[in-house]
Amino acid sequence: MKGCTRIYLIRHGETAWNEAGRYQGHRDIELSSRGLKQALLLRQRLQKEDIKAIYTSDLRRARDTASIIAQAHGLAVNELPSLRELNFGLWEGLTYREISSQYPEEWKKWVAHPGNVRVPGGESYLELQNRVYQTFQEIVARHPGENLAIVAHGGTLRVIICRALGLGLEGLWRFRLDNGSISILDWCGSSCVLASLNDVCHLYVA
Repeated sequence: MKGCTRIYLIRHGETAWNEAGRYQGHRDIELSSRGLKQALLLRQRLQKEDIKAIYTSDLRRARDTASIIAQAHGLAVNELPSLRELNFGLWEGLTYREISSQYPEEWKKWVAHPGNVRVPGGESYLELQNRVYQTFQEIVARHPGENLAIVAHGGTLRVIICRALGLGLEGLWRFRLDNGSISILDWCGSSCVLASLNDVCHLYVA
């Protein structure tokens, strides 16, 4: 949309823990071979877009995805720890089956009220949103009318989308963001439009 800031929200490529269904949080897990391929396909998909800046979480899976994308634009990558995934505390490294078995009451409460319930030893999604969204606003303010990319994590991008669209955190579970996906927000003054959600077409090129 003309005159708007276009934000490409990109989820990092896959890791071995993603494939195994393990919660990663702040654990610094590297991209798998499939994740590296996804990053290369993201670079190919975005190389013709006029992206002026790229921001990323400082965790390797996001940072390495962002660095590969940045190669096509000759851009440096801006690493921001505030764009990290939710801190999953004692749940990091566990699958949802293991969590629901070992922490049944906490799991039920967290699924029902992700905004208000803090993961044992970690964060709530409200705490994540407060951390992330301030950074998101600062980034957007630096690039009026430009295209920019934010490479981060599923939880990070979900809370941005929910807040930008005026949705409560109960909306977290109502959409999916796959590894290597692109979602697009057009920020136009005081309003925001979701132009694309979970685009993964580039990952299935022949």
